Amino acid sequence: MIRFIVFLAAMMAAPELAVAQQLPTDLLNVPVDGSVAAWIIRTFGLLTVLSVAPGILIMVTSFPRFVIAFSILRSGMGLSSTPSNMILLSLSLFMTFYVMSPTFDQAWQNGVQPLLANQINETEAVQRIAEPFRTFMAANTRDKDLALFVDLARERGQNIQTAEPIDYRVLIPAFMISEIRRGFEIGFLVVLPFLVIDLIVATITMAMGMMMLPPTSISLPFKILFFVLIDGWNLLVGSLVRSFS
Repeated sequence: MIRFIVFLAAMMAAPELAVAQQLPTDLLNVPVDGSVAAWIIRTFGLLTVLSVAPGILIMVTSFPRFVIAFSILRSGMGLSSTPSNMILLSLSLFMTFYVMSPTFDQAWQNGVQPLLANQINETEAVQRIAEPFRTFMAANTRDKDLALFVDLARERGQNIQTAEPIDYRVLIPAFMISEIRRGFEIGFLVVLPFLVIDLIVATITMAMGMMMLPPTSISLPFKILFFVLIDGWNLLVGSLVRSFS
């Protein structure tokens, strides 16, 4: 995980990386001999990958499931801004690194290190880096969602390979909707106890004739106390991590 972060940061500082990691010296320099067009395409591709890195993180990792479950938890407890968005996003991000660390390590060892050692070219390095993510997504994608995008692609006249390796054009969107679905499933299970507390409090306040008193103002302390007593963060984070194949 740390190696992956260091690699991304180093790629943003290409001149220092060329000296420290012994990358090819013509990575961002105009080649004296060779095609200038190839250099432009390679540089444009590098800058494009760096610019869409946050989107790639959302598309091919476990980040959506964590952030959806944490957001639904906050809404179910009736807390509009506690924990703050920054805390929830940071927690989701670090939990994503924790879950994806084996995948990042494989991508580093199989693709990044040989590329830095000039043992393979950029095309082969991209394929090796992407392969661990393909395995992770395939293991956590529902067959029903995958079949949906395969059928949609065939309806559009595209020839999609259903056997291994699965085409990224169908694997990535299928993985994303699978993650969103699982995030909502876990969120429903998290919100259900809080809904019961709200119903009990609302019934008691109505029976006591307190029509003008919002039930949420009374149920909020009980929901926070309940979540703390059952060690909710430990249970929720542990369940989310164990939910990945």
